[in-house]
Amino acid sequence: MTRSFLTYAISLLSGIMLVGSAAYGSERVVLENGAFRLELSGEGYALSLWDKLCGQECLDIVKGSVPFCTLTQDRPYDNENFLMYPAKPKVFPSNKISYDGKCLFVEFENTNDIAVIGVDVRDDYIAFNLNRIDYRMESIGVKRRTEIDELAFLQLPVKRRSHFGEWLNVTWDECSGVCVLGTSEKTRIDSYSDRAGLVMWAGSDADVALNGVGSALVVASGERMLDVIEEVERDYNLPRGVESRRCAQYPYSYYELRDVTTSNIDEHISYALKGGFKTMVVYYPDFAHTCGNFLWNERYPNGMEDLKTITSKISKAGLIPGFHIHYSKVSIDDPYICGGVPDPRMNYPIELLMDEDITASDTDIRVDGFVKGLYTEEGRRIVRIDDELIEYASFTEERPYYLKGCKRGVLGTSKASHKSGSPIRLLDVDTWPRFVRVDQNTGIQDEISWNLADIYREAGFKFVYFDGAEDVPQPYWYNVSRAQLSVYEKLDPKPLFSEGALKSHFGWHILTRGNAFDLFRPEQIRTAMQKYTLPCARRIYDDFTSVNFGWVDYLAPSEETMGMQPDMYEYICSKALAWDSPISLMGKLDQIRSHPRTEDNFQVIRDWENVKLANSLSATQKEMLKDPQREFVLLKGADGSPVLYEYRPFLETESVRAFYFERDGKGCLIYWAPGLKEDGWLTLSSAAKSAGLKVFDMDGKSIRCRTKGDAISVPLGKRRIMETNLSESELASLFRKEKINKTK
Repeated sequence: MTRSFLTYAISLLSGIMLVGSAAYGSERVVLENGAFRLELSGEGYALSLWDKLCGQECLDIVKGSVPFCTLTQDRPYDNENFLMYPAKPKVFPSNKISYDGKCLFVEFENTNDIAVIGVDVRDDYIAFNLNRIDYRMESIGVKRRTEIDELAFLQLPVKRRSHFGEWLNVTWDECSGVCVLGTSEKTRIDSYSDRAGLVMWAGSDADVALNGVGSALVVASGERMLDVIEEVERDYNLPRGVESRRCAQYPYSYYELRDVTTSNIDEHISYALKGGFKTMVVYYPDFAHTCGNFLWNERYPNGMEDLKTITSKISKAGLIPGFHIHYSKVSIDDPYICGGVPDPRMNYPIELLMDEDITASDTDIRVDGFVKGLYTEEGRRIVRIDDELIEYASFTEERPYYLKGCKRGVLGTSKASHKSGSPIRLLDVDTWPRFVRVDQNTGIQDEISWNLADIYREAGFKFVYFDGAEDVPQPYWYNVSRAQLSVYEKLDPKPLFSEGALKSHFGWHILTRGNAFDLFRPEQIRTAMQKYTLPCARRIYDDFTSVNFGWVDYLAPSEETMGMQPDMYEYICSKALAWDSPISLMGKLDQIRSHPRTEDNFQVIRDWENVKLANSLSATQKEMLKDPQREFVLLKGADGSPVLYEYRPFLETESVRAFYFERDGKGCLIYWAPGLKEDGWLTLSSAAKSAGLKVFDMDGKSIRCRTKGDAISVPLGKRRIMETNLSESELASLFRKEKINKTK
């Protein structure tokens, strides 16, 4: 992306009022409210950030280590500077700061630029806005106003607290904390480690907007941090991320519909209720066969009326309907692409030139330009010449460069002749090659957003999953949230909460429930949760946000998999409760219908969801549940209240799956048959007769066992509890492999 050259008038600042006393041989600037005091050296550095409410210094100061502002040029532009310095990015630190009661005036070492930063001291935070950059023309040398590529207008070396939220750019504990928060989607916010501390900064990028961007500095304890951020959101009319995180529906889990139609929605709803879900999500491919214009598919012959029938039934069942969308790209079968002439507002990451004329039948195309950025993956090798889309099989990597084995006139376009010198543009086909990324600098994103907003409003959706956030061009820090904001601003009513696939700083206000992970196989579920979901839950907690403990697949036992079993859902749901987080379940009717343990699986989910929403467990219990290596089962006590028992794997075969725990001094098993559709009987060794063996259903009702001679047979099928007076090792003797057999 080409950066624009700055050409506005030059002014020399004068008459600036300095505040305070001498520091390091210069005047200091003091910015202060009821919560904290920020002191800046006149030499360009922060001196102190004092939390008045807890009486602590928040900065990690080494004199001169971190300038309050920095100015970056991709290479030095000043006539004398580029003769002095190498041709690489050069960072110029601030070396002078002054204050007139409204604005900071910041000068930089070896440049003639002066950043004018507006200051707004509020009761609980201080806002900074980069108003403009002035230039002082000097008489020495050959001078002209020079370019600026990046400018950090707020930079503080803060002490790292026990919690650090990288997404929100906050570090905090129960006593104090610091957040450098963007007040515009165009503000670049980041942090980096500096010795034992953190350097938090807010800045501007010439590729997006150099001036007119702002940030809020918040100093507050973890308990107060969200209160202050909520003030900033109101004051700057940002999406209400705090309000969303505090809404009653925030911890609700959802049932994600798959292949939903008006004819099967009632069955889907019945399963969602069995699982204790309070929200349901419609994925747009169920009703639309394209992304972009979202054209109705054949399963929805009445279009919106059919979709409204589905969302109305969801609402009447007491559930909240949500909308799972793609929004930053179009599908290759959408009219934006395959309408005969592709819309010119697609993203084109590379442009080459034709090096000779071609006819409509040529399959090798000679090109001029840098070819190494061309895509090589199947389905992504598509270029545009004039109005024709062409798929190439390969390309040469040494001159003369050729696109080889070209298929002409693909995706509904027409073959044509083209002249030498015509531009050849690489179509930005997504890594999931069903889609093409759009140019975020054109109006097509707003068109797509309005299409989605109309569906959202008419269908009566209440929350959104923003999928495919990674599918935007550079700069990612801006375009990810930029595309999300384009949709969010048009949604009516505003979503109760939103989730999304990729996070950027400003998106914290939009994506209020973090993200879901793609599906993990049953055999990998614990390992995957421990590697990804649980670390993410801990990490995103520091951003005052919950992660989605999903998407959780629903698979019945088959030749390829053991299927999802009750203990797997027990593990997932218990960890989700520990972090006060939702789960999401893939509602695949064919798998739900065929799974022998569906009733058990959904009971597990429902029990944990009910306990989570009732907030029945203590903080100590939740902390215990967070341990990735410990597993727990939720049972009913004598009075019907939930009771936690730690349990561990005991037996895992194709026939029997069992977990051991102790209750009231008894050795107990929760056991079931993973794939048995009809109840059978499991014959145990003769030692069972003297083991005081009893069997109960999950509600605590006693179940009859069979005896024949010295053998005892226990019912085998759905989940049950076996109670004995045996230890774990003694109990194992009842389940020696050679003693297991099923009888009708």
